[in-house]
Amino acid sequence: MEYNRIIAVTGLPGLFELVSSKTDGAIVRSLDDNTTKFVSSRIHNFSHLESIEIYTIRENVNLVDVFQAIEKSGEALPNVKDGAALKAFFKKVYADMDFERVYASDMKKMVKWYEVLKKNNVEIKLSQYAPVEEAAEVVEAAAPVVEVAEEKPAKAPKKKAAKKDAAEPVAEGEEKPKKTTRKKKTEE
Repeated sequence: MEYNRIIAVTGLPGLFELVSSKTDGAIVRSLDDNTTKFVSSRIHNFSHLESIEIYTIRENVNLVDVFQAIEKSGEALPNVKDGAALKAFFKKVYADMDFERVYASDMKKMVKWYEVLKKNNVEIKLSQYAPVEEAAEVVEAAAPVVEVAEEKPAKAPKKKAAKKDAAEPVAEGEEKPKKTTRKKKTEE
């Protein structure tokens, strides 16, 4: 099982493996009990764990960085029901976390998710995709330069010009232009 296929679904507890995506939702497999089910995107939102970032006192970091810090620390995981213990745990493990913007409920989710990932032997690492900025530079360097002849701007349609004329105020003593309507031909 790969880390880049793991998602969190709003309104449903736990983590899920993305089996297949559909136009109106996704087929997911629960990491807790291995049940597979369809989840509608009209009711639920999906978040890839790879895309989740955590607030720090510097720049935001990916959730993977926090999970790897937990793994390296060797500290015993705290009781998720004790908010003070959670905060103390994360101060030891990842001291740069911004504790004013990362709530106890977020820390609780991180600990639970870490337990589920370890239980299912998921290797916690980002996929090998190039960052967006670097990918754009590679595309620009590889793309040949093509010159395009300048085109003359298209003339405005006559209907728009007529509407502008009709919208202009009429001076005193002048008549307003009459509107003409076309009658539709009916088949006899």
